[in-house]
Amino acid sequence: MARHNRLGQGVDQYGFKYRISYPPDWLDRIRVTRRLPSGRQSTRTLFRNPARRPLGAVSGLIRTTIESAEQGLEVAVSLRAASGHVDEIELRWRDAAGPPHETGQISFRLTGLPPA
Repeated sequence: MARHNRLGQGVDQYGFKYRISYPPDWLDRIRVTRRLPSGRQSTRTLFRNPARRPLGAVSGLIRTTIESAEQGLEVAVSLRAASGHVDEIELRWRDAAGPPHETGQISFRLTGLPPA
């Protein structure tokens, strides 16, 4: 049986703080991608699971929440798939109120742990 979600945190390119609820036996890391004011794209590792491999059985349910109170951002994903079939999940969040070149669109790439 899989373990309960754990809590983690991270900081992005602009210094925004994030709170992350993640499945410890599936999630390896979260990378965040943003457009810089110059037009270039910047990717940064937002979070890395301190357990470098699954310690328990990987469940078929993946639930992850990414929150940033400073940005009013709350993204939750819940995915059910046969164990071991999901390697990555990509989420895109858009702030309709923010300037498009700074905080207008954020991409999160959730990558699963490699097989044991």
